[in-house]
Amino acid sequence: MLQRLGIEVTEVRLPKDLEGLDAVIMPGGESTTFAKLAVRFGLMEPLRSFVNQGKATWGTCAGLIFLSKDIGRDQPTLGLMDIRVKRNAFGRQIDSFTAGLQIDSIEGPPFPGVFIRAPIIEQVAGNVEVLCTLDDGTIVAARQGNMFVTSFHPELTDDTRVHEYFVALAESCRPKAA
Repeated sequence: MLQRLGIEVTEVRLPKDLEGLDAVIMPGGESTTFAKLAVRFGLMEPLRSFVNQGKATWGTCAGLIFLSKDIGRDQPTLGLMDIRVKRNAFGRQIDSFTAGLQIDSIEGPPFPGVFIRAPIIEQVAGNVEVLCTLDDGTIVAARQGNMFVTSFHPELTDDTRVHEYFVALAESCRPKAA
């Protein structure tokens, strides 16, 4: 999706892969495996440092879980975003669905949010800004400074607006030349 927007993309598998990057996306997948691999390959502290430097960071689905401070279980996370998360909040994979979402700061028609074994944000604290809720008030997107999270998978649609939002966030987080 980023390549469609003309953005150069680098896969991050090792700490050295973070060098020179302006932003990082922590993708969806299986959050327990994601955390185990980050520990095994020495990515925990380099990722924390990257985020704490103020660089734009987006966690989608498992990435949202990985950024959060509270996931209600013993599992390594970066513990950086002031949110409490409930994993697999909508049930099993067979319970996946798509919902039209009105996302703050993203104009146009409802965004087609694809939810697959998605987490929800149960509680926000500090300066976390809620960007999107479902009709029942369930929080599915939020931002805290340079960190942005979504419960849904924007990369599974043809709509680039959420990715455009993140690119703009990354540009705003880039250090200004003196």
